[in-house]
Parts: sequence; C-alpha cells; structure tokens
Amino acid sequence: MNDARPTIRPTQPSAERTPQEVADDVVARVLARAGTAVQAGGTVHSTYDGEQLDLEERTSLRRVAGLSTELEDVSEVEYRQLRLERVVLVGLWSGSSAAEAEVSLRELAALAETAGSQVLDGLLQRRATPDPSTYLGSGKAAELATVVAAVGADTVVVDGELAPSQRRSLEDVVRVKVVDRTALILDIFAQHAKSREGKAQVELAQLEYLLPRLRGWGESMSRQAGGQVGGAGAGMGSRGPGETKIELDRRRIRNRMARLRREIAAMEPARATKRASRRRNAIPSVAIAGYTNAGKSSLLNRLTGAGVLVENALFATLDPTVRRAQTPDGRTYTLADTVGFVRDLPHQLVEAFRSTLEEVADADLILHVVDASHPDPEGQIAAVRHVFADIPGAMDVPEVVVLNKVDRADPAVVARLRSRELHSVVVSAHTGEGIEALGQLIADQLPRPGVPVEVVVPYERGDLVNRVHEHGEIDAEEHRPEGTLLRARVDETLAAELRSVAV
Repeated sequence: MNDARPTIRPTQPSAERTPQEVADDVVARVLARAGTAVQAGGTVHSTYDGEQLDLEERTSLRRVAGLSTELEDVSEVEYRQLRLERVVLVGLWSGSSAAEAEVSLRELAALAETAGSQVLDGLLQRRATPDPSTYLGSGKAAELATVVAAVGADTVVVDGELAPSQRRSLEDVVRVKVVDRTALILDIFAQHAKSREGKAQVELAQLEYLLPRLRGWGESMSRQAGGQVGGAGAGMGSRGPGETKIELDRRRIRNRMARLRREIAAMEPARATKRASRRRNAIPSVAIAGYTNAGKSSLLNRLTGAGVLVENALFATLDPTVRRAQTPDGRTYTLADTVGFVRDLPHQLVEAFRSTLEEVADADLILHVVDASHPDPEGQIAAVRHVFADIPGAMDVPEVVVLNKVDRADPAVVARLRSRELHSVVVSAHTGEGIEALGQLIADQLPRPGVPVEVVVPYERGDLVNRVHEHGEIDAEEHRPEGTLLRARVDETLAAELRSVAV
C-alpha cells in the first residue's frame, strides 16, 4: 500500500492560486505534521507531575494493527465499537478562511491519532454548504473513494456531524466505514474514561448518538409487507419477518439508556454530598476548565502536586480530580480538574456529563486555561464559553483567563490576548513562570469569611482552632490559662460553633 505523504507545492502568489490548490496545500501541511497529537517529541513532564503511574496504562490503550472496519465485515446493525486504524480525513472549507479550515482539519487529525489511528491522507473541499446527500457531492465523493482505495484506508473521518442518511450514502460510495467528528470524540471518551460514573456517562452519550443511526444489511432487516399490499399475490405468504432485529436492538438500546440514566442519577447524591460538605465547612472551590490539551492537569499538578495524568493528547482527562490547595495567606481551598472542551462538543456529551460539569457551576472561581501557543486561541476561548452557556449557573461564576504555555507562545499573541481578556494572568505550568502571581490572584478572588469573632476556645477543642487557621483569617491569637484567645473572621457556621464552646 502507498503510505507516501503528498508533497507540498511551492507557494504561489495568492491571486494566482485556485481554491483547489489552496485546499491541497492545507491538506499537505496537516499531513506533514500528522502525529502531533500523540508524538510531538513525546509528552514533557515537570517534577510536579509525580510518577505518572497511569501513563503506561493509557499508552497500552492505543489501537493495534489488524482491526478491520470494512463494510463487508458487517452482517448486522452497527452496534459495535469503533475500530479506527488507517484513516482518510475529509473537511469542508465554507465561508471561513483557509487558515481556519486548516486549524479545524489539524484538530481532526489530532483527534484521530488520539483515538489510535494512522492518518494516511486527506481531502478538503471548497463548498458553501454540505451536500444534503453525500456531504461532499457526487463528484468529490467519487474522488474520495479513489483516494481511499489508493492508500488502503479502512475508515473515512469527516470533520463535521453527518446526518444518518449522509453517512449511509457516503459509505455506499467509498465502501469503507465513515465516521463523523462526533462519533470520533465519543470513541476517545470511551477509551479513556476510568471511573464508574465516567464510563456510564460515555456509554449513555454513545447510545444517544447511535439510536437514530442504526443500520443493517441482509434479510434479517427485511420490512414487513403487511395486509393486501403490492397488488395480486401480496398478503398472506408474502409477509416478511418484519423489522425484528433492528427493532429489537432499538428496544434494547432504549432500555439500556434508561438503566444508565438511573445509575447516573443514583451517583449524583454522593457528588452533591461532597459539595455540600465543602460548603458546610466553608471551603472555597476553584474549577480548572478550558479547551482540551490546554494544560489544565499540568496546572493542577503545579499548584497542588496532585500527580494526575499529564499527556500531550486530546481528552487526557475525563474523570474530574479534586485536590486541596492553600492560598499564600494560608487559607484552604479545593481545585477541581474538569474534562476538556472542544469545538462543537457533541451535545450528547454535554448532557451525559452534566453532573460532572456542575463542578464548574458550583465553584467560587473558574480558572479558564488557554493554550497561548495554539494557532487559534480566540477560537478555543469562544468554544469553551459556548459550553459554559449550556451549564446552568456557570456564566455567573467569576472567571480568570489563564494564558498557559507562554514559554512556547508568540509574545505578540500573548499581548493581543491580554488586551482582549482584561481579567487574565500569564503562566507556564511547565517552567513555573507566573505561578506565584496566579496563586495570589486566586487568593484575592476567593470569598473571604465575613463574621468577626473574639472568643477563648478551650484547649480540648483544638480542632476548632485548626479550622479557624484553615478556613478563617486570624487577626490575633493568644494562649491563656483557660484556652486560646482568637480574634478572627470566619463563616457563620464556624462562628456559631466557636461561640457555643467559648469560655
């Protein structure tokens, strides 16, 4: 099979280049850098990332060669796990500029490689709107079939969401499996989720996506003729077995979805109890959110030494991690590392992960982490805020934009972002630049206890004194024979407990 990458044509003046030549050059640049999602010289860790014990397990999840997805291997409905191996990328260049189309196609390549596939070739079409039948149009679909056959691909990955009819029509032309962007993201989530809740959320999202897209081949899918239809000779003896198989699958999927929703609902009280406990103890909370691969887990490790998984791949974090941290003035707060967002995040995932995303809405402060070295950081910021808008209450939480990876970013881009995002801070989770300023900014933004107290706490209630140190602000502390004199500001709950035991 031919694995050769297309050669990049010499750049011509833009006025002399046709849209097709521009599109071909975009594809060539994307393919020339294919591998950045999982390679890029490897993942670079800092000493704050710990031993990274989960990394070997994550690496072992890469797909293995030899898994076929050709349509002739499919005998029943497509209720099966995606098996990406050798793929061809397909994108549309519509009203956006060629640069935006390249960013989107490059992200699709990164997603495909994160799923464990090998990107062989690509095709970018200049078209105002997708073709309602085959997404690309009959001529371009035929060209795609030729490319797929030439490179020996077994899967086509489309940079968009396909209607069920579009996917079926395109598969009929190219004769290999067609996967859209939504299905690809769902597959990555299915590979990487580890917790019971995360797995249930991903499976629910997959089933919601799959239900309207069931497809079958062969006599097991024959339709029921029913009654005296079709003229003479129809009716008794001509009725097929009915849509028994596909209807059975639909019923099983609906039953499974109902069971998953009950399981997720049953897990929510435990998460709510933990949040209520933190609120009862007046522990402020900070949520780290942002685009996938922006460096959120690296920032959590730098601030807390949590040692959570850090990988140069999209969606390395799916299960939220909550760790304790301290402000420079000694107050305790929690940091929650949340799932990364992406452009056009499938609505099935937003719905399924709603209980997890509530960590963002319940926080006292959001650290919106942005990869300042990315070609389109403004687009990433807009995509994340679009998801925030879908989470009730998230837009009301104070937000600090953390411009990460400044050690690799263009200073002009950083200056542009800072001018647009007035409430921002510049850091590098890898080198530690700006981390102290970020810690001070967190301390300034977190709510401060507002109830003043002056009490003498008996020595046998040292636990209360410790809570004042952790969650309050102490103006004076003096040890007396009868106990510890405290002049401090605390929350209302702790103030009531202190007064109840005061000497």
